[in-house]
Amino acid sequence: MSNPIVDPLVEGLDTDATSPLVRLEATVEGVAIVTINRPERRNAFDADLIAALSETFETLHGAEHVRLVFLRGAGGTFSAGADLDWMRNAAGHTEDDNREDAMAMARMLKHLWDIPALTVALVQGGAYGGGAGLAAACDMAIATADARFSFAEVKLGLVAATISPYVVAAVGPRTARGLFATGRTFDAANAEKIGLITQVVADDAALEAAMTSLSTEMMACGPMAVVESKRIVEHVAYQEIDHGLMEDTAKVIARVRVSEEGQEGVIAFLEKRKPRWSE
Repeated sequence: MSNPIVDPLVEGLDTDATSPLVRLEATVEGVAIVTINRPERRNAFDADLIAALSETFETLHGAEHVRLVFLRGAGGTFSAGADLDWMRNAAGHTEDDNREDAMAMARMLKHLWDIPALTVALVQGGAYGGGAGLAAACDMAIATADARFSFAEVKLGLVAATISPYVVAAVGPRTARGLFATGRTFDAANAEKIGLITQVVADDAALEAAMTSLSTEMMACGPMAVVESKRIVEHVAYQEIDHGLMEDTAKVIARVRVSEEGQEGVIAFLEKRKPRWSE
């Protein structure tokens, strides 16, 4: 079976009767699409799916030619959160066993968060619990107008713990407290208002159009500049603007200006032509 990340000329993985839990496809231009492939369970998490996603996200860390990563769910639902059978089994586990399960989820989310390329969740149907956490862990999230969201763990006497760093980063502490404490379901318009979603589109066709538009837009951006831009946001977020931080940011732009990509971008602009990476 071909791997489109190793061989960028391959547009998609072969599908066979085994129906892999996660499909990974990539275009020649460097757009990768990760599809959660448990439609019969509304793409709910269990240990096997978490492991498959974790491996896929790790693979994307080393895929230098990949410039944009879309994450979506098969069958019209992004993710229903935790699989009921998985939760039922976990209820009989020891605290140590449950900690290991939770750490696997936490590591998977961190692998997604650390992907160098821009990551974009494409939310259809529902994104509940850990599914909404996946959307929060992406750099951007686009949802259809009929999508629904919730962090309903509290209604089961549980806590949205492993996803909390990403949700709080997306919506802020006060909003997160209300969402986590009530477990209420909310729509895409509200998700956009609070920052969980960055764009709402009318329907599935509009979602596909948004993918195409964003893919074209990203091809005009320097690949390493995108990576550095994500890193600088992480570095400066919530820090005091003191002399040390000023020096850090000055060092970053100085290093990027003298890099091959930085030089090419400036020269191309001055020569009124497209830079090599966008051709």
